[in-house]
Amino acid sequence: MNIQYHKHFEKRFAKLSPKLKQKVISAIKKFSTNPHDVRLHNHVLVGRLAGLRAFSVTGYIRVVFEEHDNYILVIILDVGTHNQVY
Repeated sequence: MNIQYHKHFEKRFAKLSPKLKQKVISAIKKFSTNPHDVRLHNHVLVGRLAGLRAFSVTGYIRVVFEEHDNYILVIILDVGTHNQVY
């Protein structure tokens, strides 16, 4: 899996607390090993974000991403609370 990070994600990530940054990094590592790990709750998005997917970092923090070619390429677009990213 090739993971690329969008500028928007990088800006939001920089604003997170050190503790949350570590949780996001850990979740991305899990995701890169197994994108269908049930602990991540990887799911399809609908509405204005149709065509994108998201996974959970914590109960309220989500990572939004775009998946290409059956997870050969993943572009991580956003990170934040449910309300921030949706």
